[in-house]
Amino acid sequence: MLQTLFTIPDRAWGVPLFGPGLLLGLWAVFSVVLLVRLARRQGMSADTLGYLPILVLIGAVIYWVLPVLAKGNGGIPIRGYGVMLFLGVVGGTALSVWRGWRLGLDPDTVMTLIFWGFVPGILGARAYYVVEYWDDFFTPGATSWQTFLGTLGKIVNITEGGLVVYGSLAGGLAGFLAYILRRKLPLWATLDLVAPGMLLGLALGRIGCFMNGCCFGGPCDLPWAVRFPAGSPPYVREVQEGELFVHGLKVFGPPTDRPVIAEVEPGSSAERQGLKAGQTIRSVNGKPVPTVFEAQKALVEAHETGEELTVATTKESRAAARWEIARPLGRSLPIHPTQIYGGISALLLCLFLLAYDPFSRRDGEVIALLLTLYPINRFLLECIRTDEAGVFSTGLSTGQVVSLIALAASAGLWFYVLRRPKGRALAS
Repeated sequence: MLQTLFTIPDRAWGVPLFGPGLLLGLWAVFSVVLLVRLARRQGMSADTLGYLPILVLIGAVIYWVLPVLAKGNGGIPIRGYGVMLFLGVVGGTALSVWRGWRLGLDPDTVMTLIFWGFVPGILGARAYYVVEYWDDFFTPGATSWQTFLGTLGKIVNITEGGLVVYGSLAGGLAGFLAYILRRKLPLWATLDLVAPGMLLGLALGRIGCFMNGCCFGGPCDLPWAVRFPAGSPPYVREVQEGELFVHGLKVFGPPTDRPVIAEVEPGSSAERQGLKAGQTIRSVNGKPVPTVFEAQKALVEAHETGEELTVATTKESRAAARWEIARPLGRSLPIHPTQIYGGISALLLCLFLLAYDPFSRRDGEVIALLLTLYPINRFLLECIRTDEAGVFSTGLSTGQVVSLIALAASAGLWFYVLRRPKGRALAS
């Protein structure tokens, strides 16, 4: 796990980078050069003007949102997840451009197609996640404007994770469809062209999930089981469920309940300081913690604020317990590296589609295979993932429910594709 690779400072050569700063100026120059180049190639057509809303949207993010993300951090941290997401886009695009070039398509056409699919894909992936975990994003502030900016800052901060493949697939396909219809490209042949690249991008993106610690699996006793560090998503989940001691304490239960110590680790510093099960925690390092959620959060993050830990209970007659934080910090229990499983399976599916493509007899077979095999793969992976709870009282995760819907839709797609006449519009 490697969440943060480095931090981009908020100033360069004394000039602000974000907001009305250097980055916005560079983006404005890039946007003008891109539009001029497109205008010279194809005139001020609808295709050229179609770039304008996206360029303006990114400029708005640079002006209003990036300063919020940089505030208090001295800059914007570059996460391993975001880097692998970028490499996934580059890798998937390169594969699609290469395949298109072999079939006689102009590389610029394929690049534009990917661009049209990329932005809606990211928006769809983020929208799916935000809707599912809305309570994690709403940030109340002193004013409605502060509330809006705080919430928006969390929503656009995708470098720390929070993208769902099915949302990306829906958004990306919608973007591809819009461009294909606009340019009057062969629909099914073009979707077949980009299908393997989508899976290659997913394979690289799953490495980013591993670096971030999200999309994690359940308990594992196999030799390749992994243990994530303190503060990672699986570690936090195990703390919340009472599976781990944090600095010698277990505090768990409904998030809004009072933080009562459930268990004290034998021989720990907490026990030596006289803390006992049944005591209610009043504050951690001087910060009031009225709920289980806040107590867990304060305990997990205590190592970031100093070398000592102070825990005060509601029993006024005794002094707060204070002890030095033990090093090294604890790790999660051994769990399945489902992110690696997902990356390997996506790569194998990509190679399978590339191998199948020369033998396909009709346009649409490759994308239909993707929409058939990936839901099966995802449904099985969800059986050992524990980052999502069951929904609709079915015991199935959201991903499994969507997988079943996608699989049913793919059956209808196969029915349509196999009734089409044989022949391929972009066959080499």
